[in-house]
This record gives sequence, structure tokens and C-alpha cells, in this order.
Amino acid sequence: MTGAAVVYDDGWVLLDTGFNVDTIRDPAARAAHYTAPSYIGVVPPGDPLPDQVAAAGLRWEDLAMVGISHLHLDHSGGLRHVVGGPEVVIQAREHAFAMDEAGLEHAYFRSDYELPGLAWRLLDGEVELAPGLRAVPTYGHTPGHQSFAVDLPAEGTVVLACDAADLRANITGAIPCGTTTSPDLAEAAARSIGLLHALDRRDGTQVWPGHDPDFWATRRRPPAAYA
Repeated sequence: MTGAAVVYDDGWVLLDTGFNVDTIRDPAARAAHYTAPSYIGVVPPGDPLPDQVAAAGLRWEDLAMVGISHLHLDHSGGLRHVVGGPEVVIQAREHAFAMDEAGLEHAYFRSDYELPGLAWRLLDGEVELAPGLRAVPTYGHTPGHQSFAVDLPAEGTVVLACDAADLRANITGAIPCGTTTSPDLAEAAARSIGLLHALDRRDGTQVWPGHDPDFWATRRRPPAAYA
């Protein structure tokens, strides 16, 4: 599951939405979408996004915004839960690529995001989304990938790299992300990891990778009642 919540006194923001579990569990839909034999999503029972939202004590009616790092299948699958809901913020170049060019060969499932009723808000570069929450362009993994910087009262600033850095080693070693949707994006990916590496070295700032199980095992866990 790929997603995070930023909680305010008067609402909350969802960052990324994970897999569409219906696609994974339906044999016909799975065969039509997961065409690469080396990859298929693995999910627990239930639907992780609404289940964890409920476990965290959050209410969908208080959701104020959805931020999407990029529209790969493991980040866009829960958008069906916010149709008719609040704005969905994404870099304009990511939205354009997803709607105009992207296909299964790029790991984009159009059925997850070409949904009537999604309230897209298209960004161009770095934008303050809410107090203490910024969209940070980190193009490269995809044409319009963005990360998110969150200012926390106790921890300082946490930058969620999302897929601009899969592992903690990508950040500390300034090693670009493992894949790009096109070889032409390699230079952009290198610039983005350089930015994340520099931010991580800044006092009061931590950069967290998107897909590092060893790293995430070190993060503070929620109360037992939410586990």
C-alpha cells in the first residue's frame, strides 16, 4: 500500500492512494491489466485504503485534498474512492502524459484515473498546498512525478520522496530511482535525486524513501488499536 495522511485540526489530506484491489482480485481484470509476468500487486484482505483510513480514526467527509505523486498503478488505484470529492492535485505534465500517452507498458492503468467526477487541479512546479505542506517537483521516474514536503511540529520537515527514491540508499548515495518511463528522463531523475540528497543533508529535514521496507520498519508505529 502506497499512501499517507497529513492531518490538520479541521480536516486531512491524502497523499497517494495505493492499488485498486478490485483489479487484482478479479481474474479477467487482472489478466487484462497485469501484462508483465514479473509483476502483480499483492494486497492484504479487505481494501487497505478505506480500512486504514477508518483505523486511523479519520472520516472521508473531512478529506480536504488528495495529492498524487504520479499515476502509476500502485499510487492511483484508490482514486475511485474520491470521485465527486475534493480536488486531486497533480503536476500538469504528469496528467498530460497519463491522459495522452501512457499505457500498460508504462504501468499506468487508465481505468484507475480516467474517472468522471475527479476534481483535478493541475500544478506547475513547487506549490504550497496547505500550511506546512508543499508539492516538490521531482521529475524523472515519470514525466511529472512530485514529492511532498510536510512540516511537523516535533520532527521538523519530512519530505516524502515517493518513487523519486525507492530506497534510503538512493537518498544517502544520490543514486537515481530504479526506473523511468523513458530513457530521456534519466537526466531529470538525476537532478531530482540530487535535490532530495541535498534536502536530506539540511538541518531539520528528513527525506523518506517510497519503497524501502527496512526503512519503514524503523518508523514510529501507530497505537495497537490501529495496527
